[in-house]
Amino acid sequence: MRTAIRALAITAAAALTVTGLAACSSGSSGSSGDSKTLTYWASNQGTSLQNDKEVLTPVLEKFTKETGIKVDLQVIGWNDLQNKIQTAVTSGQGPDVVNIGNTWATSLQATGAFQEFGDAEMKAIGGADKFGKVALSTGGAPGETVTSVPLYGLAYGLYYNKQMLADAGITPPTTWEDMVADAEKLTADGKYGFSLAGGSYTENSHFAFINSAQNGGEWFDKDGKPTFTSKANVDGIKRYLDLMQDAKVANPSNAQYDNATQSTTDFAKKKAAFILNQNNANATIESLGMKSDEYGVVALPAPEGGEQIASFPAGINLSIFKNTKNKDGALKFVKYMTSMDTQTTLDKPYSALPVLAEAADSVTDEQTKTFLDIYNNKAKPLPLVPAEDQFESTVGKAMNDMFAKIATGSKVSESDIKSALQTAQDQVSQAAG
Repeated sequence: MRTAIRALAITAAAALTVTGLAACSSGSSGSSGDSKTLTYWASNQGTSLQNDKEVLTPVLEKFTKETGIKVDLQVIGWNDLQNKIQTAVTSGQGPDVVNIGNTWATSLQATGAFQEFGDAEMKAIGGADKFGKVALSTGGAPGETVTSVPLYGLAYGLYYNKQMLADAGITPPTTWEDMVADAEKLTADGKYGFSLAGGSYTENSHFAFINSAQNGGEWFDKDGKPTFTSKANVDGIKRYLDLMQDAKVANPSNAQYDNATQSTTDFAKKKAAFILNQNNANATIESLGMKSDEYGVVALPAPEGGEQIASFPAGINLSIFKNTKNKDGALKFVKYMTSMDTQTTLDKPYSALPVLAEAADSVTDEQTKTFLDIYNNKAKPLPLVPAEDQFESTVGKAMNDMFAKIATGSKVSESDIKSALQTAQDQVSQAAG
């Protein structure tokens, strides 16, 4: 099968090596080929790479104590993770176990580089039934044996500052139109209604998808061919860009924000009344001094008459590189990381949604219930096609450019958007050959 991982430049990734020897030069057999050592690439889930080290180290030490298998951990930032995985796929010099953004699952599955969780492998990690149905559905293409299993569940929500809304006599919005009107009212005195990660291609592509889904749009046809230039897609992107362009409820400097932490910081510092972010933003918000009772969350509202889609079932999955020399150890590790005990330990500091069916049933926190409802009932999966990663990179980067133009005072029209989407579609089509 032709790899779907192409077109993006392969770059050296910055990573935090937490324990043991450098992993990336060791192959998939662990840091020394020792069957008692596993190499694990973890994504940045906490407030910093160092914070992830502090959260994960005791959890991994417990695994070592129980199994005798050491874990050589690297925590990798989101700006680097996809390229680093692509490099490992191409070179064969990867870890044993890796975190992936679950939206990449189908693209990575298509490379053939990852272990399938067939009947035997699924039994070894505790069985498919332990996972929630929506969470497990993110593991690969429909009808194919999954090559990843869920670790942390995530969904987007509309965060709002309770006091700022109360002072303005505003209640949380239930339509997009009300949300924009509220944000306009809240944009005053150097503060803005919204803060956006306008320079992050991943965030931009996610909101291109969600806003199009509210219009009933699709990005690929049933044969997996891109359909980027549809009116639903163009209108969805225009609606999102117009938060900065027409409504002017987002600071033009947001065009330079290349990750969601920057917009989250504005929110926590009370420079913006709303942000759109995933539930793991809680840790960052509260680490910056905003108390949990000072903010609330509701589903991102759709336009009047639109589809009630507020997110996609986002999150982090675990994959095992097929050429690991310690498959049994890797399966033990996946079983451990997806056990009820470990999930309970990690979900709290990472503000993650439970991916285990048993854990979801025991949620009592109202905010977590809101996110779980979005995840389970108001989420549409991102395109489950091998070229999904190319959709994110081409469309997301086109939107980076559009926000940059808006920030400098230029106008981005519907025809400009359609033209940019045509270029992105051509790039994806050419890559598919």
